[in-house]
Amino acid sequence: MNCQELAKQIQEMQPEASTQDVARLCLLLSNSFGKLAEYEDQEKLKSAWQEVGLKLQAATDQHAAMTQELEELANSDPEKFTRDQIWILIRAIKVQSQVLQMYVGHPILDV
Repeated sequence: MNCQELAKQIQEMQPEASTQDVARLCLLLSNSFGKLAEYEDQEKLKSAWQEVGLKLQAATDQHAAMTQELEELANSDPEKFTRDQIWILIRAIKVQSQVLQMYVGHPILDV
C-alpha cells in the first residue's frame, strides 16, 4: 500500500474529511505504525485510525489549553514570574514537543 491508497481508504472511512485532514492522518498513520502494507486489512486500518485520532485529539486539546495559559502568561511581567508560571512554560514546551513528535514519527514521551 502506498500513501495514495491509504488516503483513498481514509476518505472512504471519513468522507467529510478535508484534504489537509486526510494528509495529516496519512502522515500520522505512517509514522505511528510504519508498514503501510498492514493497512490493507480494513480492521487494522480502522483500529489504527481510531488510535491515532484519539492521540491527535488529546494532543490538540492539550495544545489549546496551553495556548490559553500562555496567552494569559504573556500579559504578565516576566520579572515577577511565580513558580506556577514557570511550570506553565515547562508544560507548554512538553505539549509542543509531544505534538511535534507525532508528526516527525518519533515515539511520544510520557508527559
